[in-house]
Amino acid sequence: MALKSKVVRPKEFKYRGYSIEELKQMSLEQIAELLPARERRKIKRGFTEQEEKLLRKLRKKDSVRTHCRDMVILPEMVGKTIFVHNGKDFIRVEIKPEMIGHRLGEFALTRKFEKHSGPGVGATRSSKFVPLK
Repeated sequence: MALKSKVVRPKEFKYRGYSIEELKQMSLEQIAELLPARERRKIKRGFTEQEEKLLRKLRKKDSVRTHCRDMVILPEMVGKTIFVHNGKDFIRVEIKPEMIGHRLGEFALTRKFEKHSGPGVGATRSSKFVPLK
């Protein structure tokens, strides 16, 4: 009995049933209809001056630095690199298709994740004596 091997192809990304190429051909109003309510409302009200400036720069260059953390990620941004300010540094964010409809600030965290180790100075009396391995 011979075994048949299946060829596994990577699944093509679709946003609400549309491929990236189809999304890039759509107008901003058509894209807005596909987005969640909060992002749809932001696009309907119009972009700020800084956000429009960011879009113009992105059309010319592949990497841009910005402070616009509340900018909605659009299909035309896919494949670009945006350095988003987190309050201290600019964090490199490579825009992927899965990010469409989210905000830039979601991918540049403002708080440092602190992983605590074992008990140290100032530990309570009961937790001072944690057995080591």
